[in-house]
This record gives sequence, structure tokens and C-alpha cells, in this order.
Amino acid sequence: MKIALLGYGKMGQVIERIALERGHEIVLKKEEKNTFDGLSAADVAIDFSVPTAAVSNISSCFQANVPVISGTTGWLEQYEEMVALCNQKKGAFISSSNFSLGVNIFFELNEYLAKIMSKFDTYKVAIEEIHHTQKLDAPSGTAISLANGILANSSYTNWTLEKPEANHLSPNELEKQIPIKAKRIGTIPGTHTVNYNSAVDAIEMKHTAHNREGFALGAVIAAEWIVGKQGVFTMKDVLELK
Repeated sequence: MKIALLGYGKMGQVIERIALERGHEIVLKKEEKNTFDGLSAADVAIDFSVPTAAVSNISSCFQANVPVISGTTGWLEQYEEMVALCNQKKGAFISSSNFSLGVNIFFELNEYLAKIMSKFDTYKVAIEEIHHTQKLDAPSGTAISLANGILANSSYTNWTLEKPEANHLSPNELEKQIPIKAKRIGTIPGTHTVNYNSAVDAIEMKHTAHNREGFALGAVIAAEWIVGKQGVFTMKDVLELK
């Protein structure tokens, strides 16, 4: 399989190594200022760039009829626009806040737990995420995905970064917010915790990434899966979690 890497930072380099180990070929390593030369020769593109480059990268893949896997976060206000372009061009697309196999299992457990906990209003949920100091966006895309999984399976109505101030929300509105705490510490690749706390006890669920290997492996597995397909998919499709 011929792969175009759109973004060649630390993640791109790990993806390259894992792809080569799995017998694939890299035909383009695009950094911020170089061109898309070589993209049309690719069987699939993997985008781990920066928020400001993601839409251009993904659009270029659809224009070149190349399936694209995107792990870039911080640009998702334009996600529906990219979905529409994918469908228009009859392309193939997976965007995920986290391609780690473990994290995607964690997402499933999070949704299941949220359904159970929605029956017990004495517990209040909160999310904490910890990443390295070079991470550009906060909260992380993974934390937002966790929050969205809870929102879809509970009476909570929104998430907010840190705990919201009561002076602009009514007590009832305040109760419906999921607070997310984002920490940036050292070189930590990613730790996410979902905590349900009550006056008498707490239930905590945590995923800790030891390195970038899991993110990269999941992205390559997704790239292998999407070749030859058409449409917009998720990691639930790749891992048959639906």
C-alpha cells in the first residue's frame, strides 16, 4: 500500500516507521511548506498535521480521489463541510480524535457507563485530560469525544473547559454542564479520566497512553481498512464496534 503522510512531525514519523514495518511504502511526506507532489500516486493519505492545515490537506485528498485518515484535532467546526465534499467527490474519509485501539474501546465503555449513570443523579461527572506541553488545542479532541459520548447518553446538555462560573448560569444550567480540566505537563502523550463523584464514593475510569505507538498503529490499521471503500466512516466501523 502506498501512503501519503500529510504532516511529518513526531506522530508522522512514528506512523512512517510502523507503516514500513507492516510492508507499506511512503510516497509523500508533506510538511507545512512543501507541495502535494506525489499525492495522486498514493492509495491512502494519513493526516496528522496542524489545525490550520487540516482542511486544505483533506480537501486535496478528495480532489485527488485519495482516501484520507485524519487524526488532526482543533478544526472540527468545518467537519460537516469536509463530509459534504467527501460525498460529492465519492471519496472515503475517517476523522477521529484518537485512533488508539485502547481509546476507542474506552469510548465504548464511556458511553455504556454514561447510560447506567444517567439513572443516578447523586453522581456528578467530570473529565480530566493531561497532555504534553506542545499540544496546541485544549481540551483535547479525545476529551471532547468523551464528553459527547456522555451527552448522547445522559441529561447533560453541554461541556465546558474547567468548571463554569455560576454568575452566568442558573443553578439548573450549571448542573447540566460537564466540566473538562485540561493540563499540559512535560512529555505526557495522553491521559484521560472520567470521574463520577458523589458524597459517599466515586467511580473513575481512566485511559493512559504510554507512548505514541498506539495512536500511530490505529491510524495505519484504519488506512489499511479504508482502501477500496467509499463513504464517511468512524473507528467503530474499523473495529466492528457497532
